[in-house]
Amino acid sequence: MKPVNVFIIDDDKLFVFLTKKTINSTNIVTNITEFGDGEEAIKYLRQNTRNSEMLPDVILLDISMPIMDGWEFLEEYTALIPAIEKNIKLYIFSSSISPHDIERAKNINAVSDFIIKPLLKEKFIEMIEN
Repeated sequence: MKPVNVFIIDDDKLFVFLTKKTINSTNIVTNITEFGDGEEAIKYLRQNTRNSEMLPDVILLDISMPIMDGWEFLEEYTALIPAIEKNIKLYIFSSSISPHDIERAKNINAVSDFIIKPLLKEKFIEMIEN
C-alpha cells in the first residue's frame, strides 16, 4: 500500500497528539503533517498545488481555531480546488455537536464527512479504504 499523506489542521495539541497515535496504531503507512491554524495550511497548499507528492490524501480539519478557522479555511480551499492536481478527501473533525455546523458542513461539496472528535482507529481505516 502506498503511503497516505494526512494533514491535521487543529490548534488543540492534545487532539493532534492522540490523533497521530490513533493513526499510527492502524499500521497504515502514513506521513502526518500538522498545522496549528487554517492560514498555515492554506499557504502550504497554495505553494504546492502542482506538486501532488507534497499534497495530502486526507485533511482532518477542526472548525474552531485562531487566526483562520475551519470555515474560513474551507472558503479559501474551495476556491483553490481547481488548481490542485490531486483528489483530496477532507473531513471536518470537531467537538461541536451543533446541528447547524453539521448541516453547514454537509452543504460544502469539498467536505467528505463531519466527524465528532475523537478519531477512532476503525473510522480512520474506513476513511482510507473508501
